Amino acid sequence: MEQVPARDRDRLGIAVGQQAYAAYRDVLESDRWQRLANCGARPQRLLFASTGTKDPKASDVLYISALAAPNTINTMPEETLLAFGEHGRVKGVISRGGADCEQVLAEFDKVGVDVAKLGADLQKEGAKSFDDSWHDLLSAIEAKSKTPK
Repeated sequence: MEQVPARDRDRLGIAVGQQAYAAYRDVLESDRWQRLANCGARPQRLLFASTGTKDPKASDVLYISALAAPNTINTMPEETLLAFGEHGRVKGVISRGGADCEQVLAEFDKVGVDVAKLGADLQKEGAKSFDDSWHDLLSAIEAKSKTPK
């Protein structure tokens, strides 16, 4: 696999988020959704979850600034929230069409990054992490329930 171009460093997660936002807007603007809305259905907001920056070389508020958009929710670690309050700025919101997400994703594909496989792997790892946390919680509850009072 070739080196990811410097201009695309830290842009893959943002491009995927932008692509998700464009797909979300497609659903909300579809005839099917409009019929449901006319019957009183309310849309669920798009969730960007755990958007702390893992790369110490990148801005600690990178994803907060880049994934700002109407009708979305962004959960983040407290450290990221405090950093954004201190020095973060939103310069704009994701455009309706997801900005340049398709171009960025194509550039990653060109250098051999299988974005679909990467996404599937991350989803599997994330599900395992939640499952492990759940089992840890159940074990802790069980241990506490056996402790004499």
